[in-house]
This record gives sequence, structure tokens and C-alpha cells, in this order.
Amino acid sequence: MRAGRPRVVDSARRAGRVDRAARRREEQGKKRRRFAGRIALVVFVVLLVAGVFVGTRLWSTVFGTGEDYSGNGKRDIVIHVQDGDSTTMVGQTLQNQQVVKTVRAFVNAAHGNSKIDSIQPGYYRMRTEIPAANAVARLADPNSRVGRLVIPEGRQLDDTTDMKTNKVNPGILTLISRATCVDLDGNRRCVSVDDLRAAAAHSSPKVLAVPPWAVEPVTELGADHHRIEGLIAPGTFNVDPAAPAQSILTELISAGAVEYMKSGLLDTAQSLSLSPYDILVVASLVQQESNSQDFAKVARVIYNRLHARHTLEFDSTVNYPLDRREVATTDADRAQRTPWNTYVSAGLPATAICSPGIDALRAAEHPEPGDWLYFVTIDAQGTTLFTKDYQQHLANIELAKRNGVLDSAR
Repeated sequence: MRAGRPRVVDSARRAGRVDRAARRREEQGKKRRRFAGRIALVVFVVLLVAGVFVGTRLWSTVFGTGEDYSGNGKRDIVIHVQDGDSTTMVGQTLQNQQVVKTVRAFVNAAHGNSKIDSIQPGYYRMRTEIPAANAVARLADPNSRVGRLVIPEGRQLDDTTDMKTNKVNPGILTLISRATCVDLDGNRRCVSVDDLRAAAAHSSPKVLAVPPWAVEPVTELGADHHRIEGLIAPGTFNVDPAAPAQSILTELISAGAVEYMKSGLLDTAQSLSLSPYDILVVASLVQQESNSQDFAKVARVIYNRLHARHTLEFDSTVNYPLDRREVATTDADRAQRTPWNTYVSAGLPATAICSPGIDALRAAEHPEPGDWLYFVTIDAQGTTLFTKDYQQHLANIELAKRNGVLDSAR
């Protein structure tokens, strides 16, 4: 019988094979870990290099390399400082417009300058390729600001003449035109009053951003520039001197709608059973017909007369298309049939007759309770008497005559 191999040898061999397999697996694991480590290292290096590259490019784009222009510059331009712009953001605008070479140079030049820290949003006449210090000085100079528009309360679109003094008060269109005037390299450019008037007359209500509550009355007046009267609110605005007439009017009418909505015009109109546009027209009459202390009472007189179907008979509505202010009208004036003459037509005039201020608008929205139908200013101090009784009103008129203020009688 053939003798077999000892079992102990077979076991040793099997154990040796297991040990070698384990060592191979362990070695392969080490290799995989070393390979993964090398890959991670390569990825890290690539990301690091990319980060440094992108960061360097971004820093160069935003802050530049510290270089600066020299000399007196190349040409005049207008730049826009937005509301809320930081010094760095202003510097970025200047760099984009090639006014300064780098943002860093501008920021460094502006450091510690309180005038730059408090710079107002708006448009500024600058010059391309000038030293950053010069750019700071220009921005700090009030004479560099352009496009600033101030519209007083009670101003109408067209110029008006005070017949007592022959003084001409510039209308809103003239004020806009003046605000757009800017000298660039010795050439003066303005948006003309004629262009503004044409844009007001011929642009569609939609293009002009006329609010929905005013589209119908604006459309009814056709191609008459007076149709946008009152839609530009009083206040201070920044207009782009480079913008066309239509765009300027659109921006101002849009801003006016926002301003009027702040008073709760839509809700108030509903409570008074009137349209928001009617209240705006009433506010313009209040503005022109009375002093601020009597605004709410005059508003009540207007509503009372409308409710009683009385004609309003305001000289301001006669003078409006004649571009006159503060003058007593004649029989011939009052007989002229115009869309605004409240002597010959019942109800409100076709449009507002000026841009009413917020106090006049609030008075139109919240008239003082009372039964008055008549009022008359009786002295040079602006004292105004209100009454429901017509005979008393006639007596008040006589008092106004004696005091020399008959042109204020109603």
C-alpha cells in the first residue's frame, strides 16, 4: 500500500499560499492608496493654480495693477453714479468708461475724502484718461454735476407770464431742457423744448408709461402735449442728458405715478366715488386757487359745486391755455371755449392745470367737512372767506374790491 504525503506538509503549503495572497492584496491596497493620493495631490495643485490664476485676473480686473493715467485727458463724457454705489463701485464705473486706469488708483486717491464718501447719485461730467486724483476732484466739484432737475409745486408744462410783473416762470418742459444741457469738448448739447413737446404730444400713453388710471383722459385729448399735464410730479430728479426726449418723459411720468400712489390715491378715489385722475385734477385746482392753509376747504368747495352741478368758474382754468398766471380774466377770456374753461363747461377741466404738491393732493383726497359753495380772498395777506350763501359771497367780493384784490374773487 502506497504511503500518502504527510498532512502537516499539505497544511503548511496551504497556509503559505494564504499568506502570499494576503500579502499581494495588502500590496495592491497600498498601491491603490498611493495612486489615489497622487491623484488627490494633482487635483489639489490644479485647483490651487486655477484659484491663483482666477484670483489674480479678478483682482486685476477690479483693482488693476496700480497704474494711473497722466495728463489732461482725451475727451469729455458723462458718467452715472447709481444710488447706493460704494467708492469701489464708482471706481469701477470710472474704469469701465476709461476715466481712470484702475479702480485701485481711484480708491486710493479717494481715501479720506469726505466729499466722495457722501457723493450723491446722478450724472457727472468727467474726462477720459485722467489721473485718479483729478477724477476725485471732479466728482467732488458741484459744477461737474449735470442732469439735476428740480420741479417746484404748482408748475405747469409751458412757461407762464405774470401779467402784473411780466416775469416769465419757466415751465416743466423748459426746466427739463435746461437740466439736459451739458458742455462736451466745447459743444453745448440740450434736449430742446420742441422735442419734449413733440414727444408729449405724439408718443403713445404706453410708451410714456402713463398709469392705467390716466390712459383714457390722456387719449381723449389727442395729439395735444397738454394731455400729460400733472402726470410729472414735483420733486428733484436726475435726468440723463444723453437720453432722447421720449425716454426722459417716460422716466418722469413713471416716477410721478409712483409718488402719487404713495398717498393712497387709488383707495381714496374709490371711497370718494371718483377716478384717481379726477382727484389729481382737483388737487391741481386746489394748488392754483388757494394758499396751503385753505387747501382742504377749497377742495370741499370744489366737490360741493360739482355735486350741486354748479360750474366751477375758476380763472385759473381760463388762464391755463393762455399761459398766464395771477391775472383777473375778462369777459372775452371767460367766453372762450377750451377744454379747460370752467366758466363755459360744467365739471372738471380736461386735464390737471399744474403739477400739484403732496399737500394739495392730500387735501383733494381728504377735504375738510363743510357746506361752502363760494370763497374769496379778501386781502394781500391771503385771508380767504368761505360761505354757502351767495349774498354773503357778494358782500365778501365787495370787501375784496375795497382791498384791491378783486382778481382773487370767486
